[in-house]
Amino acid sequence: MDVVLPVLDEAEALPWVLGRLPAGYRAVVADNGSTDGSAEVARRHGAGIVVHEVRRGFGAACFAGLRAATADVVCFMDCDGSMDPRDLPRVAGPVLAGEADLVLGARRVAQRGAWPLHARLANRVLVRELARRGGPRLEDLGPMRAAGREALLALGIEDRRFGWPLEMVVRAHRAGWRLAEVGVPYREREGRSKVTGTVRGTVRTVRDMAAVLA
Repeated sequence: MDVVLPVLDEAEALPWVLGRLPAGYRAVVADNGSTDGSAEVARRHGAGIVVHEVRRGFGAACFAGLRAATADVVCFMDCDGSMDPRDLPRVAGPVLAGEADLVLGARRVAQRGAWPLHARLANRVLVRELARRGGPRLEDLGPMRAAGREALLALGIEDRRFGWPLEMVVRAHRAGWRLAEVGVPYREREGRSKVTGTVRGTVRTVRDMAAVLA
């Protein structure tokens, strides 16, 4: 099992994340231009593959990691310590069992301040708009997810910014995939947030995802 970890300056969280990967789960770290030595930290702490993606963007890093992966089923998760890799088997399980084609980890706040109000509200709006436009009815566009590698590549996801997670869901739904959600704890991240932990980052994310919906 390969786990794609998009990374941008996550040297502080990487040792904890890599150290908690379950047996049989290989880390594929996609470094997106880190300046804090994240790639070197990943190698020292047992990452199976480290790739460098010079094109900046969350989706660009995820796509680079997906292309570098070789396992039949691939997981994705944030590498900031907000999600526990030990929850990965619960997310990947339905895919491995042939019960679902794409499984998303629906975030459950486990620590105060883990999921800022503005980020939760933005997520809620996007989920509702997705359903209103005929998409799947989901609780969360969670960053921890699992699906078949070859099938993901065949979806032809084009977004290379923050619209990547939503476009994956939209294209999978249109392709007739079986989607499922499982609850996963969501904790306060390590270090300073660059995306949904800030209002500016949330605005960028909503902008990119709105473009996908359009």
